[in-house]
Amino acid sequence: MKSDLVKNGIERAPHRSLFKAMGYTDREIGRPLIGIANSANSIIPGHVHLDKIVEAVMAGVYMAGGTPVDFGVIGVCDGIAMNHEGMKYSLASRELIADSIEVMATAHQFDALVLVPNCDKIVPGMMMAAARLNLPSIVISGGPMLAGRHPDNPSSEKIDLISVFESVGAVLSGNMSEKELSLIEEAACPTCGSCAGMFTANSMNCLTEAIGLGLPGNGTIPAVMSARLRLAKEAGFQIMNLLEKNITPRKILTGKAFRNAITVDMALGCSTNTVLHLAALAAEAEVNFDLKIINEISKATPHICSLSPGGKHHLEDLDRAGGIPAVMKELSGAGLIYDDCITATGKTVKENIESARIIDNSIIRPSGSPYHKEGGLAVLYGNLSPDGCIVKQTAVLDEMLKHEGPARVFDSEEDATRSIMAGDIRKGDVVVIRYEGPMGGPGMREMLTPTSAIAGMKLDAHVALLTDGRFSGGTRGASIGHISPEAMQGGPIAVIKENDHIAIDIPGKSITLKVSQEEITKRLSAWSRPEPKISHGYMARYSRMVSSADRGAVIK
Repeated sequence: MKSDLVKNGIERAPHRSLFKAMGYTDREIGRPLIGIANSANSIIPGHVHLDKIVEAVMAGVYMAGGTPVDFGVIGVCDGIAMNHEGMKYSLASRELIADSIEVMATAHQFDALVLVPNCDKIVPGMMMAAARLNLPSIVISGGPMLAGRHPDNPSSEKIDLISVFESVGAVLSGNMSEKELSLIEEAACPTCGSCAGMFTANSMNCLTEAIGLGLPGNGTIPAVMSARLRLAKEAGFQIMNLLEKNITPRKILTGKAFRNAITVDMALGCSTNTVLHLAALAAEAEVNFDLKIINEISKATPHICSLSPGGKHHLEDLDRAGGIPAVMKELSGAGLIYDDCITATGKTVKENIESARIIDNSIIRPSGSPYHKEGGLAVLYGNLSPDGCIVKQTAVLDEMLKHEGPARVFDSEEDATRSIMAGDIRKGDVVVIRYEGPMGGPGMREMLTPTSAIAGMKLDAHVALLTDGRFSGGTRGASIGHISPEAMQGGPIAVIKENDHIAIDIPGKSITLKVSQEEITKRLSAWSRPEPKISHGYMARYSRMVSSADRGAVIK
């Protein structure tokens, strides 16, 4: 056992003495040491209950003959960090999470890992650590929140956190009273768990299952269900099986497994942030990942689930309809899934989905009658974004799939938000928010407040928004992010001028600044990089080392 390095032999007597100081017996010390990365805290709704999940994991490990050892991991709540300086730290926390797990697992020589995340950056951060360390590992998330019920129509209309964000815009535009907003605020988030739609947290938890690092049900079983605790116990049992068989993350995270994850991503209409995280995970697993694969797979994959924010369904509905196994079985039947990939169950995808079935085909549609013929995401290229940018095309209104209009240029999210909420944005405009990329932000902030304000003001059928930053999984509309190269790197977005025309063609996968290449070159030659927005501490170091968005915004 790897853990023998900290517990076996005469020279390890001091080490054993320290274990005994914590109450461990010789019998426990002699078993495999299973590290449990516990991201429970009392600031994230998706993590406030994770101590219960960890207790269940520990019970499973004990029953299967291992000794569980839990340790703390940080986490940022993107909703609470939204639209202020705190959001700069969200994406950057992913690297800290991966690094801290590496430190703990290596310093204490754990034999295997159970990773217990739930929200946004915590899920990919833990997966990146698993790929880097390549110890037998399994991910068990805390599960999604139940959707809320609209106070005016509780019997049929479901709401979630995005309903609150968009209601703010409705109040500011005079389409809703503050009293109505208050009632929606009270009802939108009724339980613990990751926010109820197919936002980034739930997207990543579903893709963890699809790529093979999580057990069936990991992405969809609601946080408040006893089935979630049973799944956590199974994860504790199963890590001992993975250890015995030496099934490590890099045996699971193959090129085929990544293609499976992207295929499921396209079928579900996941968050644009999944592209950042899959690219970063691929880098850790030493698997080649090119943005062009997104368009290739999206073109071949039908969009068969329409979940909030693009549709009316939520994760609890997807779970009831058959969950990720049913989605994968439907896609496999269409020849779109590699079903020979090994997974954290110790079995292949084919074995995992053998008994799966679609229980409600209004939620998981047959591949022959999808919501959209193409998948959820598209990568656009052009002189404005030579290295690519991302849009959730299934959440864009038909009338905005092609759009051309004058640029309204802002050098920060705050400036853009003030202008939008003051009513300065007109129908037809293309809002450009720059210097919010991984390096320039720094930290590549999500832009949920401005996009929600545009939607709440009923401008999402008339206005596009472009940024070198990124969007929440809850964003809908013609919101195009991850523009690469970013402004701070001297990308063309840095030299867009007010009222320059920008043409967007999502079906054609193009984005064009209607300015000659000669003029763009001239502007860039006169451009100089602005001073960093943060000059000390972690974010200053991060901005100096981070890669571009098209490569996953990883620390180089």
